[in-house]
Amino acid sequence: MTRIIDALSDIADRYDALLCDLWGCLHNGREPFPAAVAALQAFRAGGGHVALVTNAPRPSAQVIRQLARLGVPRDAWDVVASSGDAAQYGLFTGAVGRKVWHLGPEKDDSFFTDPPADLDDPLPIERVDFDAAEGIVCTGPFDEMTDVPEDYRGRFLSAKARGLPMLCTNPDLVVDYGETRIYCAGALAALYEEMGGTALYFGKPHPPIYDLARRRLAAHAGRDIEAAGFLAVGDGIATDVQGGLAEGIDTVFVTGGLAAAEFGPDPENPDPALLAPWLAERQIGATYAIGKLR
Repeated sequence: MTRIIDALSDIADRYDALLCDLWGCLHNGREPFPAAVAALQAFRAGGGHVALVTNAPRPSAQVIRQLARLGVPRDAWDVVASSGDAAQYGLFTGAVGRKVWHLGPEKDDSFFTDPPADLDDPLPIERVDFDAAEGIVCTGPFDEMTDVPEDYRGRFLSAKARGLPMLCTNPDLVVDYGETRIYCAGALAALYEEMGGTALYFGKPHPPIYDLARRRLAAHAGRDIEAAGFLAVGDGIATDVQGGLAEGIDTVFVTGGLAAAEFGPDPENPDPALLAPWLAERQIGATYAIGKLR
């Protein structure tokens, strides 16, 4: 049975570390949520450790710069692990070949130019035109504000016929940029798989990003943290919550994010009578639920 909590502080003393989602929990792409920032600061002040675990397709260094631009205080978190980080290990070890076609916006170019510092002997990767590619690296639509997955069906038919694997750097299907919902790389990869293509995933809910987050937290804390000490927080039921369950750790489902419209008129306070059947239909049981991270 999922317990609805009023604030993170209600349960904070039970956990040593948070694996906290970014978009929809800590910020909306334009500005941070003050109550969420305060909740993370308080958790750290009480001796806890915070890893920001995001399905952003960019290396964590770029994510950190974005957090600074948005105004997220540095004392709200300890380490960052991105889907881009985890996917880079796949790219630079040849998961989709050495000649790749990039499907995504120019802002994601650093994915190809900044390999992880702790990766020994990364393979040389060449970005090529579609016709010369051995594989696809998908970081999202070319134009996030206007493109939809169906725009790429023709190109995907050709890619499937050639047997090109796709490396998906962000398993999320959609995110809300302010009041606008935009498609992510995961939506494109899902269409490609539906059409018979092969997609490889490294972000939530898949294991590589959790392994990376645990390693970085252990290095920061100077010790390994047991699974029972972790709490995963996020608004993605199929990513944040499902990933936490697969890792054997407790979860907080932030209902006031992507699925806010499902739980009543007040996104700050989900209706238990609506939440329970919604979770049961998806056969997913979060440990806790909260309207907004606070």
